[in-house]
Amino acid sequence: MCGIVGFTGKHQAAPILLEGLSRLEYRGYDSAGLAVRDGDREPVVVKAKGRLLALSEKTNDGMAVKGMCGIGHTRWATHGEPSEKNAHPHISDDLTVVGVHNGIIENYQELRDKLLRKGYHFYSETDTEVVIKLIDYYYKKYKVGPIDALAKTMVRVRGSYALAVMFRDYPEEIFAARKDSPMIIGTQDGETYLASDVPAILKYTRNVYYIGNHEMARLKAGEVVFYNLDGDVVEKESVRIDWDAEAAEKGGFEHFMMKEIHEQPKAVEDTLRAYIRRGADGEASSRVDLSEVSLDDDVLAKVGTIHIVACGSAYHAGMAGQYVLEDLAGIPVRVELASEFRYRTLLLGADDLVVVISQSGETADSLAALREAKELGVRTLAVVNVVGSSIAREAEHVMYTLAGPEIAVATTKAYSTQLIAMYLLAIRAGAAKGVLNAEKEKELIEALESLPEKIRRILDDKERIQWFASKFSSARDIFFIGRGIDYAICLEGSLKMKEISYIHSEAYAAGELKHGTISLIEDGTLTIGVVTQSSLYEKTISNMTEVKSRGAYLMGLTSYGHYDMEDHADFVVYVPRTDEHFMASLAVIPLQLLGYYISVSKGLDVDKPRNLAKSVTVE
Repeated sequence: MCGIVGFTGKHQAAPILLEGLSRLEYRGYDSAGLAVRDGDREPVVVKAKGRLLALSEKTNDGMAVKGMCGIGHTRWATHGEPSEKNAHPHISDDLTVVGVHNGIIENYQELRDKLLRKGYHFYSETDTEVVIKLIDYYYKKYKVGPIDALAKTMVRVRGSYALAVMFRDYPEEIFAARKDSPMIIGTQDGETYLASDVPAILKYTRNVYYIGNHEMARLKAGEVVFYNLDGDVVEKESVRIDWDAEAAEKGGFEHFMMKEIHEQPKAVEDTLRAYIRRGADGEASSRVDLSEVSLDDDVLAKVGTIHIVACGSAYHAGMAGQYVLEDLAGIPVRVELASEFRYRTLLLGADDLVVVISQSGETADSLAALREAKELGVRTLAVVNVVGSSIAREAEHVMYTLAGPEIAVATTKAYSTQLIAMYLLAIRAGAAKGVLNAEKEKELIEALESLPEKIRRILDDKERIQWFASKFSSARDIFFIGRGIDYAICLEGSLKMKEISYIHSEAYAAGELKHGTISLIEDGTLTIGVVTQSSLYEKTISNMTEVKSRGAYLMGLTSYGHYDMEDHADFVVYVPRTDEHFMASLAVIPLQLLGYYISVSKGLDVDKPRNLAKSVTVE
């Protein structure tokens, strides 16, 4: 979850490092630091606890730190409390080696004990200081170069890491190593950049290299060479990033989250366009085409059970996908939390398909689940937003969601495009299994293609939700209830509420309330009933009535036409009608807005909520 940047070139490094770190603030952090080399002089290391602003003030926006080669870091505490001494960069005892690290070293205590016996001293509680001093130990003991020292370290440590290291004897160079944690390297106009994620360097270059697992790199100004663990050179082709640079800016909105909520119609439209094909006769032959994913009908027709594995909002997209896949394709589906998936006996069939959903493509638990499935010989499909990410590279099949960069920690448009991926997979699988005929497929595609405009209509009426949010900014508890797909919608709505407003919020299958939870309802407790599925409408209304009779304040969320909802709920939000399999794409929008407006009314940091990170790259 930490952010790493590096630079070597012809310009002063510190301002570039600070600029890059500011682009990675969305990843979550509790401290920051940088180290800069000015020729043969010792590196200048500056650290600060808290927001990046503190580091900027310490360094006069970087202008007070001279030198054209440096590394920077924003830290999310794993080993050791948030503090200046635990912040990165970390140094060897005599400043021979200085480095930053993203990930977790699992055997750091064993390595620390070894280094203590060798005369090393430790000033922090971090695993990173241990790995930096281990590099120093091998560098000096074997009198080898930086690449060999890194290789020996990589063989010795267990865990995940992205390392960026500078050596005293190589003043204008940066050395990198990677296992399981994300890292990219870019070059432009005789200068070289390194980062954990694309937004950090997009301002400076669009030409990037993806360093592979168990690989190392040597960065000079305008030049990068890659190595494997044996020290052999690895040839790589650069990849051009086509994101609009302005996509990482707020574009006139107060917060990235609101900007990204409004970008959902385009993100949904772009993702649909990528996988819907039209024949010579136009719309009459529209079909879902997954040939770019290498999932042809012969493969899908043989799928036994689909296992959807994900975390957080991606898990909720999988929950909605479960109902759609089972109904449209007739395939049994299990949805599993990635953090639980590999810690039980896995009963996966030879014809099963494991679908791993992740916005970043770097989520540690999801990546581990993917590898577990691959080891068992099961076909894997990645649904990811970041091209070239670890999950995308390692999965057998990859379905990209075209959400573009998402900066706010609380996902909105990435979640919406994950839903679209689930719908498209369900339609293609249904056709391959013979459950859907061409006419039904065309009807479903038409419904999908109407979603962007319907989302725009919901956004046009957002002021009404803003007014309602102001009434409940002081709420202590909020409950969401629904059935079937509506329950999946509730899970995501509740998560949005709690993660950015800090209000205790829970989502329940509506019929479960009476099995204990209803005892928590007090006078005025806000309860939100999501009711978009006609077959479950009356049952959910009955559950809402039970809650209201115990003093709850009811908000109903349903589709136009269900106007009798006003006889039951105190406040009603309507969304346009569509095929009910796809209602999650519409019903989630008011819930995203509700969480956003409540957070704003409380004066909270919407884009960077406390204790959270955008990309969870450690278990």
